[in-house]
Amino acid sequence: MVSRHPVKACPCTLMCSTRSSIVLTDFWHELIVAGTIASAWVFSLIGGYWTDRYGRRKTILAAAMVFTVGSLVMGFATGKEMLLVGRLIVGVGVGLASMSTPMYIAESSSPKYRGVLVLMYTVGVTGGQFVAGIISGVLSGADQGWRWMLGLGALPSVVLVVGFLFLPESPRWLVASGRLDDAEAVLRRLRGPDAKVSEEVKAIKEACDEQLKQKQQVQQNVLMQILRTEHARRALFLSCALQAYQQLGGINTVMYYSASILKMSGIGDDSTAIWLSAGVAGVNCVCTFIGMVFVDRLGRRPLALGSLFGACVSLVILGLGFLLMDHTAPPVTDVNTLGDACAAFMGCSACTSPRTMCGFCVNGNSTSCWPRDEDTNLALGGACMSPLTADMEWAVGYCPSTYSWIAVAALVLYLFCFAPGMGAIPWVVNAEVHSLWARDLSTSIATSSNWLLNLVVSISFLSLIDALTAAGPKSLFLLRRGGFHRSHPAVVHPARDQGSLLGGHAVALRETPNRRQRKLGGGKQNSGCQDCGCLTGGELQFIERLYRVPHCPVRGTAFNAL
Repeated sequence: MVSRHPVKACPCTLMCSTRSSIVLTDFWHELIVAGTIASAWVFSLIGGYWTDRYGRRKTILAAAMVFTVGSLVMGFATGKEMLLVGRLIVGVGVGLASMSTPMYIAESSSPKYRGVLVLMYTVGVTGGQFVAGIISGVLSGADQGWRWMLGLGALPSVVLVVGFLFLPESPRWLVASGRLDDAEAVLRRLRGPDAKVSEEVKAIKEACDEQLKQKQQVQQNVLMQILRTEHARRALFLSCALQAYQQLGGINTVMYYSASILKMSGIGDDSTAIWLSAGVAGVNCVCTFIGMVFVDRLGRRPLALGSLFGACVSLVILGLGFLLMDHTAPPVTDVNTLGDACAAFMGCSACTSPRTMCGFCVNGNSTSCWPRDEDTNLALGGACMSPLTADMEWAVGYCPSTYSWIAVAALVLYLFCFAPGMGAIPWVVNAEVHSLWARDLSTSIATSSNWLLNLVVSISFLSLIDALTAAGPKSLFLLRRGGFHRSHPAVVHPARDQGSLLGGHAVALRETPNRRQRKLGGGKQNSGCQDCGCLTGGELQFIERLYRVPHCPVRGTAFNAL
């Protein structure tokens, strides 16, 4: 199993810890979080060229080695600038791996298990976040623990390098490079000695030859050809739209800033917030397995629509929870005697707004708003200047609340709904719908669109919270949900083609009533293609919806249906 990137802690977890050692404003917090995403976006764009030129295996090895270097730079960072450089280096590895890893898994796996194994890619990501969250929780109380959190990211990437030294290259890339004997040896190693690998190599070669033929027939730029070819354009739009919905749905806002969101809800202790964010990552990992169970049984479209509906409901609950916390925030009972700007605030929400340099002091039944030191966040006046006792609390950036559990419950519900569907469906669809001649560029564009929107969301979250005033979290989460309707067609993948990565790439405008019967072996099973018999009669209808005429996904040409 290969993850999109080596195991690493969520940036919010790390930032909660590093803020105590390196002073980070909200701008630098966003910049460091977004630095990795920005470089990942850039290198996901060129990842397609690298995987074709140098192979999937070498690209993944290079990504892991770059990630190792970046993790070490972060671990030894002496300031926020060096920390940003390390994050940018790590992003290079993440971008290359995000392009090459799903492709390597899909091309090396048997068509029978291809869908599940591609989903294991997402499981690797969420599982890595969970493990990293636990490690961050263990180290949260250690002196300079943030350095260990960041530096230990080099360990799994080193393991990945060592592991891939013993793994073969993608058989499809070997065939495309003319190394048929090597491809047959790799397939025999992967499928077992009794498998009919020669037939599979022949099918792969036919698919690669057809792909080359189609590329040679393209008389213009491939991108322009995609945009002018209806089925290729629709497939690209579908892939990019799903990636956009995934990011705009807020999944990486929740994952990157889960500790920050939990602190905003009233959980003031950094260590507690980090441990809870690890639990959130754990829920994300477990729920991804649910998607593996139902992705083929329910179909892509129903799973995605149900996922988005549940995520919408949970984010509304989260926003209303913040509204309730804001409404019940404790008032100021004792005005501070310094006569500064903090003395004008009459409630905790206004006092602890990111726009102020104030903190909220709770001393038994007495509450007050005092200025804080910009570097240390310590109180510059009042009872909270002295060591805090059991009945005292110094709140910076949050208000004490008895309703913090609503935020925790809403985040868990959100991941329970989002992870099985929209957490994985965009990657599955992106591996299934593109034509052979357009696959490399279309996959690269769709992947880069994910990273681009990931960048936009992650670099703007804290600024939006600030711009929307103290009531920002509730407003932002209530606005987070968008529409998702009939623009998402169902994806059907007739897994007959042993040589094609897709095993068919059909997009239908709606689910057909007999889809489940076909998946269970029922329905009419007529041969569809005169040349290779790759399609059944029912599956042929889906191909016709995409291509407008009967079309063979193996040979890439029109045919007369039997």
